[in-house]
This record gives sequence, C-alpha cells and structure tokens, in this order.
Amino acid sequence: MGIVTSVEELRALYGGVGEASITKVTQVLTPPYRRMIEASPFMALATVGPEGLDCSPRGDLGGVVRVEDERTLLLPDWRGNNRVDSLENIVRDPRVAMMFLVPGSNTTMRLNGRAVISIEPGLLESFAMDGKHPRCVVVITIDEVYFQCARAVMRAELWNAERFADPASLPSPGVMLKAAKGDFDQETYDREWPARAAKTLW
Repeated sequence: MGIVTSVEELRALYGGVGEASITKVTQVLTPPYRRMIEASPFMALATVGPEGLDCSPRGDLGGVVRVEDERTLLLPDWRGNNRVDSLENIVRDPRVAMMFLVPGSNTTMRLNGRAVISIEPGLLESFAMDGKHPRCVVVITIDEVYFQCARAVMRAELWNAERFADPASLPSPGVMLKAAKGDFDQETYDREWPARAAKTLW
C-alpha cells in the first residue's frame, strides 16, 4: 500500500489550485454567503478537545444559526442527549468548523472560526420556541467562510428522492443500542422513541 507521507508529495499528486478555490475564501459573510447560511436548516459542527475530535449534527426550524453580523453567528443549543461533547470541547478549545447544507441545493457552505458559550438570559429568551429556550447559545466568530463545489452532493445524489433509503431496511436506534449492550430493551425503546422525540424537540 502506497502511503503519502509529506505535504510536498500530496501537492505533487494533486497539482495546482484553481483561482476560484482561493478567491472564494472570505473573512466575513458576503451578502450571497449570508443568504446561503440563513437558508440552511442543518449543519455539522466539528470541535476539538484533549480527547480528540467530535462532529455533531445541528438542525433547527427555519435556519440552524442566526446571523448576528458579518462576522458573528449564533447557534442555540436545543435539547439532545446531554452528552455535551461539542460544548465541553468549546470550553477547552474554541476552534470550530461547520458545514451547512441547504435542502435542494448542491452547494454547501464551509466555515472555520472560534466559539464561546453564552448563557446571557436575554439572548436565551430571544430564541424561545413553544415557551422554551435553549440552555445556552454558541457564539461563533468567523475566521474564514467559503462555498464548497457541488461535486460531492451531485455524486451522492443527496436530494434525489428516488435514491432515499427505506427506513425499514436500516437498523433502528433500538437495534443499534442492543448491539452495543446485549440486554438492552430495543422493542420498548423503538416503540416509545417517536412520541418522546416529538415532545422534546425544544
């Protein structure tokens, strides 16, 4: 197996970078970049901590983040499983990376920056939904932002409904939990999960 062991070898393998790949990187949200990010209801949040890396899905009704200004995004932290892996990492290392998806668009947005966790009451209340508010808001300062070319999403045919997986053909959460812990009650978990999730989105 041939292994690439240096940046020089990697650069030689791939050749030069096109002008657009460099030009598209900005340190602030341009108006078009803002439109793309505000249209995104889902993104993946990558963080780093002493134990290693973490990447978690984030989604929200409307837009997944609120654009505060050309260099600042606000991400409400809604209910989840309370593992707080991403938040623990941010407290110890502020570096974050994000990839935003817009359903129906093959163009994705990528962003690198630094984050802090705010529990300022007025900020939390500003995100109120169904009488509830997030426990904290992740405040992201943008270092660089750019769009990703559409090839990956096009290859995956991500938005082609004819290629969507049949959920019945995939292992359920209960099945996956039982595989991790043999005596887990998968039937009860799978039966109760949909109603529990519907009541605890916010």
